[in-house]
Amino acid sequence: MTTETERRFTGKHMAMVMVGAFGTIITVNLTLAYFAVGTFPGLEVKNSYVASQSFDDRKAAQLSLGWTSQAAYETGALVIAVTAIDGTPVLAEDVQIRVGRTTHGREDSFYDFASLRAAQAIPMELAPGAWRVDIKAKGADGTDFVTRHTVYVQG
Repeated sequence: MTTETERRFTGKHMAMVMVGAFGTIITVNLTLAYFAVGTFPGLEVKNSYVASQSFDDRKAAQLSLGWTSQAAYETGALVIAVTAIDGTPVLAEDVQIRVGRTTHGREDSFYDFASLRAAQAIPMELAPGAWRVDIKAKGADGTDFVTRHTVYVQG
């Protein structure tokens, strides 16, 4: 003959469920925080409030240049061009280019050119995926030109 023992859900069981549930939540949160901090590419500006106070003036000055820029990856080279609205090349001085991943700063590369008149091909091999291209340059009058492009490299 078999006797069934009654199984009751006691306070000890509830305590184990609570510890297990909150332990899982805390473990997941700590793991996500670790990876978020580990892949943080850094600050854009040290103080966003101070930077925002001159943003409109800098934007108006840049727009007065009438420049546009393009960035494209062709096999083995990143091609950068800065042109006037009508498509003619402009003389950009003190050109700084940053190429890196959109999600972290580990693969960043920096390139400096005294000037850039026509399309500039920078020899490099980029792995498949999204790449961020930041371009900083100065006009002949010293006006800053700052722009960002996302370039997608097919796998």
